[in-house]
Amino acid sequence: MDECQNSDTNSLGFCHLPSELIQNILFSLALPEIIRMKLVNKFLAYVISDQNFIRECNLRSRSATWLFVYKKRWRRDATIHGFSDQSNRWFKISIDDLMKQVIFYPGEDIYLLTASGNIFLFASNTQKAVIAVNLVSKAVKKIPPCPLGPRGTSSWRRSGMKLVPEPSGSGHFRFVFVELLENRPVLFEYNSETDEWQSTEAREIYGNFLGIDCMFLNALNGPYESLVVAVGSEYYNSPMILRPRLRNAGQQPSTVFSWVNISDRKHVYGDGHMMIMRSRGIDNNTDRRVKMLSSMEMWGISLNSGNWEYTSNVPSDIMKQLGKPYGVMIGCLEARGGIIRVVLMSNFEGLWDIVWLTYEKERGVWTLVPLPDCKMKGSNLAGITFSSGLSLA
Repeated sequence: MDECQNSDTNSLGFCHLPSELIQNILFSLALPEIIRMKLVNKFLAYVISDQNFIRECNLRSRSATWLFVYKKRWRRDATIHGFSDQSNRWFKISIDDLMKQVIFYPGEDIYLLTASGNIFLFASNTQKAVIAVNLVSKAVKKIPPCPLGPRGTSSWRRSGMKLVPEPSGSGHFRFVFVELLENRPVLFEYNSETDEWQSTEAREIYGNFLGIDCMFLNALNGPYESLVVAVGSEYYNSPMILRPRLRNAGQQPSTVFSWVNISDRKHVYGDGHMMIMRSRGIDNNTDRRVKMLSSMEMWGISLNSGNWEYTSNVPSDIMKQLGKPYGVMIGCLEARGGIIRVVLMSNFEGLWDIVWLTYEKERGVWTLVPLPDCKMKGSNLAGITFSSGLSLA
């Protein structure tokens, strides 16, 4: 075939395999690997660009959940590391060349905000701007400033934002976040198709909360009460205010209320759920900042009362595998398709550790997803997020 003429011997032999076998081999690869295979030669680019192949590949990848970690070395490479629950290794995605289209200062402070489908959003601390990157089409765009004006990386809260790609495969998306203005939560929405922002003040609801298919965006988080905005597609212009509370000790598991020291408790929020983690100090360690996880509980917003409702706790056999010291810990949480996913990243003396937990609500089963070493020693963490819907289109 002419497409194979400029290939090496191994690639040439691969090209002469039966087309059905070639496709089956490609289907066994993760999506980032398939995208890279397009660069091997024209023949593989032709196979991968076939509409039937794309349709089948996207159908297979739809069920995969990705964890993306953005790390960088000071004034050096900017790399996204991705891990799928259907793979067994990390994939590296360099964004240096893409970012050069909109970033003009070497070593500029860039932070990964969120991702969904093929779209990734980054915040530039120097330019006070949000940058949208399509990793498949290589399109890069700086989003116009929101009505609140330019915002630095410290202004964004993961549990208070959402990226929603358009299902048509057009590459367009909506980016929504919630912010308090004069103590009132306001929903801001950016539409990439119109390249415009709009804002809507959330309203109080009275009676039972019936928002089954809502997005939940956290506007304010406290130790026993939160302020959450619920947004449903059928009433997108009418976001609702929820104030989920932890009820008194007689109505909820006593574990939460036995925690006298609030500083020993950390919360991770997302999609109407909350992971509560309790830590303890380490014996014979004089540094009180060094701790170890002792218990973890999952809570969710009740559709009946609108309050926080206990869901489950991480079983002891999994907790024993999480017994590593940490000095700093961050995390993110998503709930989708009846599965709650939580990732925790901790650092101890310059070494990073990543934990991925899933909870299947229907079966009540916790799983610790095995993660190989991401090799982050010496790197700066610049964002972490779950994503799904990565596709060739």
